Amino acid sequence: MSTTPGAGRAAKAAALLMALLMTTSCAVRTTSILRDPDTVRIALNAWVGYEASAAVVQYLLEEELGYQAQLVQLDEQPSWQALDQGAIDVILENWGHQDLMDTYGPGGNGTVVDGGPNGNTGHIGWYMPAYLVEEYPGVNTVEGLKEHADLFRTPESGDQGEFLSGAPGFVTQDQGMIDHFGLDFQIVYAGSEAAQITEVRNRYADGEPVLFYFYEPQWLFEELDLVRVEFPEYTEGCDADLEDVGCDYPRYDLNKIYREDFAEEGGPAYELVDAWEWTNADQNAVARLIADEGLDRDEAAARWVADNPDVWRPWIPETDRA
Repeated sequence: MSTTPGAGRAAKAAALLMALLMTTSCAVRTTSILRDPDTVRIALNAWVGYEASAAVVQYLLEEELGYQAQLVQLDEQPSWQALDQGAIDVILENWGHQDLMDTYGPGGNGTVVDGGPNGNTGHIGWYMPAYLVEEYPGVNTVEGLKEHADLFRTPESGDQGEFLSGAPGFVTQDQGMIDHFGLDFQIVYAGSEAAQITEVRNRYADGEPVLFYFYEPQWLFEELDLVRVEFPEYTEGCDADLEDVGCDYPRYDLNKIYREDFAEEGGPAYELVDAWEWTNADQNAVARLIADEGLDRDEAAARWVADNPDVWRPWIPETDRA
């Protein structure tokens, strides 16, 4: 998905991975294939916050520890399958996916393990510009959306209001919320995070209505004045039936997922990734350099690393610290 110059390396790595998976039986994992012990393969999921995390981890692995770090562009679920197949080593930002952990984790195949928190807190929700709430007080509530659904109509949504989403593969419970609360909205997919942000920015610049799926961490909140739609707070189990969801999204303590052998074998690369934790603000700073200022991921990572030595030096294994 990335349009940065660094995407070429990811595309090549992804092509190599797909060739590997196509020639590997589902019953035979690639753990028997000879690996370069100086190469770390990192899943690259399709949103710029994840790209920011991957860029910094890649930069430190290569510049501080001398590894080669390959970023392999994959969607969320295929990333887990690639871990299971032994084709990548780590997912840096996991948004829940308990079903996949049940399949591939210790209670399932036993090929992946929880790598602990990455320091980011994720929260998905429905958002609209603040100027809409000023003009239509209460529109950011369930009753307000029912009353003003026609405000959000577009050619793509027909006679219903439009709910603008990003990519179909993202974590979502939106249709279940629409059905539960009886909202007259049609989900329209922009196709990617980048396309969605472009559409939101354009409508915001023109002062137009827009209601959309969005999430933290996200650098765009620093640019646009956005208001979250108010739904009943998440409680355990309220999203058990995705066709009937009567609550808001939960907060996620985002975590890393490792290929089990990568964690067991250890070594400096594993120690760095395992020690890596940063804040939403850290991720947003790098993501904005990539998405808004047009730096490629290597340049963005280098700038952040130069400006934040006190944050990242503790991630470096003791034996490799200057």
